[in-house]
Amino acid sequence: MRTGGWMIACTMLSVQVAQAGDTQLARGKYLVEGVLACANCHAVRDEKGAVIASKGMSGGFEFADAMFKSYASNITPDRETGIGKWTDAQLGKAIREGIRPDGSTIGPPMPIHFYRSISDADLAATIKYLRAQPAVANKVPKSAFNFPLPPNYGPPLKKVGAPAPKDKVAYGGYLVAIAHCMECHTPRDEKGMLVQARMGAGGQNIKGPWGDSISRNLTSHAEGLRDWSDEQIMSAIRTGKDRNGQPYKPPMAFDWYHNISDGDMAAIVAYLRTLPPQQGAPQR
Repeated sequence: MRTGGWMIACTMLSVQVAQAGDTQLARGKYLVEGVLACANCHAVRDEKGAVIASKGMSGGFEFADAMFKSYASNITPDRETGIGKWTDAQLGKAIREGIRPDGSTIGPPMPIHFYRSISDADLAATIKYLRAQPAVANKVPKSAFNFPLPPNYGPPLKKVGAPAPKDKVAYGGYLVAIAHCMECHTPRDEKGMLVQARMGAGGQNIKGPWGDSISRNLTSHAEGLRDWSDEQIMSAIRTGKDRNGQPYKPPMAFDWYHNISDGDMAAIVAYLRTLPPQQGAPQR
C-alpha cells in the first residue's frame, strides 16, 4: 500500500513537472515567434530578403551601416557554429547583457539595452525554446565595427521581474521594451546613439534589401498616432499595413508580431498612448 502511494505521488509529480515544462516551452515559443521576433534578424534570407524557413535561425543576415558591418549570429543548437556548447547561463548573459562566453561584447544592432529588461522567467522560457530548435550548421562571418565596443552594457543583472499584466500600461511598457520597438522608432545622433529625449519620434532610415525604410512616429503627436484608433494601431502592427492599407517595408517584424495576443497588443497600445508628443518624420 505504501509502495502504491509512493508510485502515485511520483507519477503526479512527474506529470506536474512535464506540464510546467510544456508551459515554459509554450511561453518561449510565444516570445521568440511573437514579441521578441528573433527570426526577424536571425533567420536566413535570400537575395530578395525573403526568409528561408528550412534554415531556421542560423543567422548570417548582414547589417551594413556607416559605423559597422554586422552579421546576425547562428542561434540554433549546432555545436560548432551555433549555441550548442553554451550553457543556459552563458546564453542568458549573451541575450540580456551582451557578453559572449569568451567575454567579448556583442555589438549593434543587437538591442541589449532593451533586452536587459527581459524577466528571469521569460529569459528561461526563451532559452528553453531555442534549445528545442533543430541544429543548423552555418558559419557566420565575423562582424566589424568602426568604433570600440563597450566592455559591457551595465552592471551584471541579478533578479529581473516583469510588471503584472493587470497593470496594463506598465506591462505594455515591458512588452515594448523587450520587443525593442524604440530601437528603430527613436532618432539617433551623429554617433549613432538613441536620442532618449525623443523616444518614439521615429525618423530612422534603415537600409536593407528592401531599400530605404523610414521608421514612423509612435508618439501622440499629430504626425504620430494621435488620430489613430486602437484597432488601427493593432492592425498596423500585425498586418504590416497602415490605416489606409499601404504596406510598410521591413524590418518591421509584422510576420511575427501577428502572433501577439489580443491582451498583450492592447497593453502595447495603452503604453504607446502615454508617449509624450514628439515632432518627427511623418513617413513610415
